[in-house]
Amino acid sequence: MMVNKRHPSPSRRAEPAAVPLYGFQPPVGTPYGLEVNTIEDFFAQHDDWPWSPPRPVRATFHYLIAVTEGELRHDVDYVTRTVVPGQWLWVRPGHPLCFHPPGSARGPFVLFEPDVLRPDIARLLAPLTAHDAPAVLSPQADDAAWLQQTALQLLDEHRALGRRPLDIHHALRRSLLESLLLRLTNVPGITPTGTATADTGRTDRYGRFLDALELHFRELHQAADYAELLDCSVRTLSRAARDATGKGVRELIDERRLLEARRLLGGARWDARTVAVHLGFTDPANFGRFFRDRTGLTPAAFAAREARTGA
Repeated sequence: MMVNKRHPSPSRRAEPAAVPLYGFQPPVGTPYGLEVNTIEDFFAQHDDWPWSPPRPVRATFHYLIAVTEGELRHDVDYVTRTVVPGQWLWVRPGHPLCFHPPGSARGPFVLFEPDVLRPDIARLLAPLTAHDAPAVLSPQADDAAWLQQTALQLLDEHRALGRRPLDIHHALRRSLLESLLLRLTNVPGITPTGTATADTGRTDRYGRFLDALELHFRELHQAADYAELLDCSVRTLSRAARDATGKGVRELIDERRLLEARRLLGGARWDARTVAVHLGFTDPANFGRFFRDRTGLTPAAFAAREARTGA
């Protein structure tokens, strides 16, 4: 189902900081881009990864878990979330995550790549798929039963491989997935999509930049790196970023690196040297200057403050 796409580190010192990146590889014979399972079957089929023992990893794809029975514990961005019946867990591409044993938790488990969604649907779902959207979703009462039933229909269709022509089977799976996600945009905490902009191509490009940034901010730090990934010019990418945020590409890259540094120094309690290696700084002193210039604190002072407030 998943494959490690991160290259081994050439340095032993960097090894403790490595958070492996896993790509999506569905079971043999399954149409690419979408897999549907249950919590219990997923854990039974993957008892050697990555929860034995539990360790932080990242994924290039979305996964969505509906809890119908029991209680599920799962770390997202180094925070342990508890998901109870009626709630949904959504882990988005690039987010650090860590599995806990499922215990008595039951329910559908949906994994999908961003590209499985049609572009027009992806635009409508932007608030839900955004990297800063809530990890735990609590649907309103009048949506809960419909969402659960649709997830079960998606599971049934996924397991019906061979029952009907492959193109129809795949179209049904995608249609059910998109219906499910569109209904989830109604959950509290999700900001509705605003009026579409005149230049949807530019908006899409910024969205694709955010996806790429989330996966590569540790190793790619220049606007030109992302322009090459997105097959556009630096000028075009910069215009898309400024239209969406008023900020330049390099500023957005630095903000993402800074956010990760705060998470690792605070919640995860990593030391500054390890964080520096993890974020691609060749010299810990350079990381110290980067962090101090943007926060007014050294990494050590920030970590000490967070330890005091979190105690």
